[in-house]
Amino acid sequence: MQRSIDPEGVETKAIHDLVEFAGKDVVEVGCGDGRLTWRFAGAAASVLAFDPDEAAIATAREQTPAALRGRVTFRAADMASIDLAAGAYDVGVLSWSI
Repeated sequence: MQRSIDPEGVETKAIHDLVEFAGKDVVEVGCGDGRLTWRFAGAAASVLAFDPDEAAIATAREQTPAALRGRVTFRAADMASIDLAAGAYDVGVLSWSI
């Protein structure tokens, strides 16, 4: 049985009410399988989403919609080991990562 997450769009609306993603370069810490990534990636200029769970990253890559493949990058990494260039991102997103 497939479950639908946020079928009413409440979470998606709340995220977009809080942050303007249009044209922004976004880094997402602890992206898991991309559950939250798809809620904002369509508006962003680019997204680097990472998580230490390699299986979750593999799922996220497999489920990346074709329209987003050129702008979303998933990496298996944790915050202590990933190399992020200073000032390279406009927005940081964390979900269940703190």
